[in-house]
Amino acid sequence: MSSLTYREIFGKLVRSAYDGNIEEEIQYLNPDGSEVVNRYVKHAAGRGESGKIIFKVRDCRQETDCRENECQAACLFNAITKDEKGNVVIDDECCTTCGECVEACKYDSLIDKKEFIPIVELLKNKKAPVYAIVAPAFIGQFGEHVTPGKLRAALKRLGFYGMVEVALFADMLTLKEALEFDTHVQQEGDFVLTSCCCPLWVAMIKKVYQDLVPHISPSVSPMVACGRGVKKMHPEAKVVFIGPCIAKKAEAKEKDVKDAVDVVLTFQEIAQIFEVLGIKPEEMEDDEREHSSNAGRIYARTGGVSEAVTLTLERIRPDREMKIITAQANGVKECRKLLQDALDQKIEANFYEGMGCLGGCIGGPKVRIDPGQAAELVDEYGKAAESATPADNKYVLELLKVLGYQEISELLEGRKANLFKRNFAPTLKETLPPPERH
Repeated sequence: MSSLTYREIFGKLVRSAYDGNIEEEIQYLNPDGSEVVNRYVKHAAGRGESGKIIFKVRDCRQETDCRENECQAACLFNAITKDEKGNVVIDDECCTTCGECVEACKYDSLIDKKEFIPIVELLKNKKAPVYAIVAPAFIGQFGEHVTPGKLRAALKRLGFYGMVEVALFADMLTLKEALEFDTHVQQEGDFVLTSCCCPLWVAMIKKVYQDLVPHISPSVSPMVACGRGVKKMHPEAKVVFIGPCIAKKAEAKEKDVKDAVDVVLTFQEIAQIFEVLGIKPEEMEDDEREHSSNAGRIYARTGGVSEAVTLTLERIRPDREMKIITAQANGVKECRKLLQDALDQKIEANFYEGMGCLGGCIGGPKVRIDPGQAAELVDEYGKAAESATPADNKYVLELLKVLGYQEISELLEGRKANLFKRNFAPTLKETLPPPERH
């Protein structure tokens, strides 16, 4: 069995978990007691170290004869080094869990933890409602004929109670970030770094550019907002996020937001699960319930957050004298340059958006279609929305009331704000001295 790939092992464990014989399958997969296979099985079954996402499961030189060092080349944060024997060492302090090293490794020496197996029992036996929440980048990822409604039906066939588009909660955070900007950008030199979407962008600021932390908008990501929203309405529920990103697996375990999402799966993982279980989304009947605006849907691509906040700010604060000036960083290299420029007080905008993957979430490590094609599909889906901004979206305004917000201003006020608030810094006003504009 040692010739099986990590992906194949995961597939076999999914099937056996649904069949109710996973322990027997684990024994069958590793009859010789191979330590390497044992590690593969452990992490594919979601039983790896708590809190860790990326693992080194075997020695590169001794077992793979790797000479390329592609994992090191892929890491832009110097988190990967080699020991005296030439084997990979991951520095968890520097690692942003972007997953680039996992994608670069040709030998399955570096793997990411799979978390689906622990929740199969709940899906099978319906001990608690399990909701799938899907990233805005999901459009087109499961085939050209798979509509949002067909995907919802396929996930229900898998055992999920329902599916929620995270774009709906991206709408709410668009309102919040527009209000944050309106509050904190009052004069030349003030600026805000968006905290929405990209955990790699946030991790870079927290780990490498700490002096910029006070400028981060104190908002959770749409994933966290959606998870918390679902659990506020259904306290007994479990939440599974499905997206293109390995780093989301780490974000979901961060101490201050770990209440929101129980399991993170990637597009590639859920597609494999459909395949193993014989579920064909393209053949399902449509179960349409689309409630997000154009603003929330375009979060999936670089520039989407900036565009959404700009349009929403113009909608709710049309008389604002100081207009929003946005800047976007596309990919890690651009993110680092933009942040370094801000650190060096070379401020040319007042709202900064960073996406760690080229193209944004649609260019994530676990997408299934070309990012260029995905961008077109995302924009088409955005244009098809009934409303342009969350301020015009009746579903958002109604849901906010269900969650306890009678006015959108309450997204920033008192205890009610805590549902969507993240404490990166005590306050945005405790910032560096206002830099000169260039």
